[in-house]
Amino acid sequence: MKAILLLFSIAVICSCSPMSTIEQDHRAIMAILNQQERDWNNNDLEGFMKGYWKSDSLYFYSGKKLKSGWQTTLDSYLKNYPDKSYSGTLKFNIVKISAITTNSYFVMGEYNLTRNMGNATGTFMIIFKRIDGEWKIIADSSC
Repeated sequence: MKAILLLFSIAVICSCSPMSTIEQDHRAIMAILNQQERDWNNNDLEGFMKGYWKSDSLYFYSGKKLKSGWQTTLDSYLKNYPDKSYSGTLKFNIVKISAITTNSYFVMGEYNLTRNMGNATGTFMIIFKRIDGEWKIIADSSC
């Protein structure tokens, strides 16, 4: 009887355990990506950039060009997507989120940009790092 009571107690404790750190990290990262979709779809590129590390050490690789710096990346977005007709509606399809270390993850996915001037699709790999307790994109490679 003691063994059954012990097993029951262990089962109850295990079923009430909090979400794992990995699950919490995934949810936090997905929340950022979901907010980025909303910001992009409102043509709020500065809001979209809140997911990125505001540093000169941010790296963005696209169109066979490596850019560095948060402001450089924002300026490029503002130039290439000056209004809603260019930015359109963004939808991410997240394929993989995987830990690199306890404070960094890579995210692989696809983007779909629907717009009147012509749709755009492609793939990306971004690296998130926990900086001062917040998840930020420190590198982005999109094609």
